[in-house]
Amino acid sequence: MGETAEQTAIREVAEETGIRGSVLAALGRIDYWFVTDGRRVHKTVHHYLMRFLGGELSDEDLEVAEVAWVPIRELPSRLAYADELIDKLQSDGPAALPPLPPSSPRRRPQTHSRARHADDSAPGQHNGPGPGP
Repeated sequence: MGETAEQTAIREVAEETGIRGSVLAALGRIDYWFVTDGRRVHKTVHHYLMRFLGGELSDEDLEVAEVAWVPIRELPSRLAYADELIDKLQSDGPAALPPLPPSSPRRRPQTHSRARHADDSAPGQHNGPGPGP
């Protein structure tokens, strides 16, 4: 039996950022295609609103160029791909999100990044700001 999309999100957030969290609400999904190693690949990305449970930001995973806490208004400039949810956040502000539970922790933003080498990622794949595959 495989993981649910929520379980996958929780695991991957922990592996790729060092942050432990729990899912509060689904925020939608995006589907896209890219080419790698001469073949077309379909990818579905599920977005979730998550509660911070603990951990420290880290980008030790080779799939990650940078991890950071950022204000919502900065998200569009940091995305590798256009996203309808971000468009809605820009037009409607935080009201576009499901209600947050009252106990959401407030922490000072942190950033952790490391220099990437050209051979760190597979051809045709991109993580972080800028144009993607």
